[in-house]
Amino acid sequence: MSDKDTISMHLVREALLQSCPAGSDSNALLQRLGIDPQSVQQPDGRLPSQTYAALWRHLARRCDDEFFAMDPRGLPLGSLAFMGRASLVQASVGDGLDTALQYLSLALAHLKPRLLRERSIAQIVFDEPCSAPQRAFTYFTLWMIVHGLACWLAGRRIAILAVDLRCAPPPFCDDYRVMFSENLRFDRASTRMIIAGDSLDQPIRRTPEDLQRFLAHAPGNILVRYRDPSSLGRRIRTDLLVLDPAQWPDAGRLAERLCLSLSTLRRRLAEEGQSYQGVKDSVRRELAVRWLADPQISMEQVAERLGYADSSSFYKAFRKWFGCNPGQYRTLSDAANRS
Repeated sequence: MSDKDTISMHLVREALLQSCPAGSDSNALLQRLGIDPQSVQQPDGRLPSQTYAALWRHLARRCDDEFFAMDPRGLPLGSLAFMGRASLVQASVGDGLDTALQYLSLALAHLKPRLLRERSIAQIVFDEPCSAPQRAFTYFTLWMIVHGLACWLAGRRIAILAVDLRCAPPPFCDDYRVMFSENLRFDRASTRMIIAGDSLDQPIRRTPEDLQRFLAHAPGNILVRYRDPSSLGRRIRTDLLVLDPAQWPDAGRLAERLCLSLSTLRRRLAEEGQSYQGVKDSVRRELAVRWLADPQISMEQVAERLGYADSSSFYKAFRKWFGCNPGQYRTLSDAANRS
């Protein structure tokens, strides 16, 4: 994990909210981990992901709960290890993920996750006995655990097409968009994550020794996707999102706009583990799922807006990105909008 991977102090405050209630000596806990208690209150403050992972582990031991005491039953210490062992012996990644979700559904009182498959698209849906929605942080923390375990079983990152949440948008969403998807949708009828299902049918090729290494580095290895929202790549992404894809500058013109040399632009993006082409591809994927969710925009219009010569070219690109057809995703999204 590079030292450029950081977590917003907003998430630190959220983690402390129920695991360290008012009146507890949270300052001493933070100081023990090398976190300045005053910095936690800074609106734009950030800390290394590794430090946040250490806080997560400490709070889990303190509460005997790997879920920050956000559920009446919670996840006692060893839950992630148990899910890993139970998933590891299943035949496929989908079976392993389903096994982990069944455990979570039994363990938790307020969130009952289940896996739904529809051809090459899969959904992880949270059934919620309580009428009132949970905090956004609660949902996203469970998504971290579930998606992190699924990616480890698959041996690669499983693409997320969209995340729907019952709750209202929280004041801060930047880290959630970096970790999961730019396509976060709030105030929805149900809470779910829509993922590409192509990797769920592959056999699990992990060993018990692999699991020990995974657990030894958890949850830091789950948080590795966090990037500073103020990074150059994020700045470029934000600029591209407001432009028609036909107007996107090439690398040379982009460097001029940023008052950088082309070599400096490439070097700085490489330091963030990115490239300009990768950023453009990421924005194109985000725009695709955003426009497909709008029934007023035809498939042909989506393809044209993204710069494809025809719908067939867009179809092939979407299937390469997500392992499913754009029509299948649109059908799923339309069904959610009607629910």
